[in-house]
Amino acid sequence: MDRQETMGVFLSVVEEGDFSAAARRLRMTPSAVSKIIGRLESRLGVRLLQRSTRRISLTAEGSSYADSARRILNDIKEAEIAVQPGAEPRGRLRVSLPSAFGHRLIVPMLPAFIDRYPAIELELMFTDAIVDLLAEETDVAVRVAAQSDSRLVMRRLAPNHRVICASAQYLEKHGVPMTPGDLQHHTCLGITSRGGLNIWEFDGPDGPQSMRIRSPIEANSKEALRRLALAGVGIIRMSEILVGPDIRIGRLTALLTGYNHHDGPPICAVYPPGRILSPRVRVFVDFLAEQFANPPWLRSAP
Repeated sequence: MDRQETMGVFLSVVEEGDFSAAARRLRMTPSAVSKIIGRLESRLGVRLLQRSTRRISLTAEGSSYADSARRILNDIKEAEIAVQPGAEPRGRLRVSLPSAFGHRLIVPMLPAFIDRYPAIELELMFTDAIVDLLAEETDVAVRVAAQSDSRLVMRRLAPNHRVICASAQYLEKHGVPMTPGDLQHHTCLGITSRGGLNIWEFDGPDGPQSMRIRSPIEANSKEALRRLALAGVGIIRMSEILVGPDIRIGRLTALLTGYNHHDGPPICAVYPPGRILSPRVRVFVDFLAEQFANPPWLRSAP
């Protein structure tokens, strides 16, 4: 039995949880499966599985080997698919999306993707946390954050222009700020526990300025802040992609437009490196780049 087959047997044991179930799945005898695992552990010089009368469990070395084996076998499978003429991308694609951008921007794009690639099964995970793609076995993530993991491949999708805005209701009641300093006398809505995002920076006639927003109202959700601004609660600084439709139809008014508000980190797709890029990941990232080149959010949004 070659190493690829041995890895497959090992992963079957891990996934089934015992030798007998793995043997039934593989159409082998339990003793044959046990011998293969034993020879694998002897060759590697480490124990991969903890055996008990009820169930097996992974050792730390076994967990690491299982992660590597899954990636290797998946690379082999993807390599075979990639060279088949006219092969249709298929299989499950796990995608990590930031909450506000994911719901408002990416989700409206997906019906077209699903229609184009019906054999791909999408699994969407919404979180504003930076997910470890390798540890979480996630295929691709869309991020609006500085890329700090050098292990990942990054493809820029769009710039992230920031805008400061408020509703007409708020401005009628509290007045229109004309300079960055005027914001000290207004209710500015901040991001919870994201100190860097609560420092608003400007370039204008008087040179660079910055001010830390100390708001009586904070949220860890950009969509919540947008809805509060729409309701007249306060002023927000947010990506133009998120609030642009509201500004274009007059639900929000852009403020301090004579100042440069400093762009945020670009919107990017990131994915683990590999000698062969999964067809599922490739077509998904290409699709996102196509959509961002002709952005659907230029239309009005709810």
